[in-house]
Amino acid sequence: MRVLVTVGACMAIGAAVGMLFAPDEGAETRKRLIKRGKKLAGTVNDSIDEGRESLEEIKDSLHKQLNKVNRKLEEIKF
Repeated sequence: MRVLVTVGACMAIGAAVGMLFAPDEGAETRKRLIKRGKKLAGTVNDSIDEGRESLEEIKDSLHKQLNKVNRKLEEIKF
């Protein structure tokens, strides 16, 4: 997850630097920066949500497997 945040931050910084050196007016550059920043924030939030869902699925799967192992151990005990 840290990798996604780092990549997103680097992309944002790169886009911002690129726009700052573009020959547009300051107001137009600020508008474009805000627009791209919001889009990037949405993408990062979507990635975080997907990561959370994946982790939840993994947790549920591990919990089920652990319950199976515990039941088997109970059967083995005398």
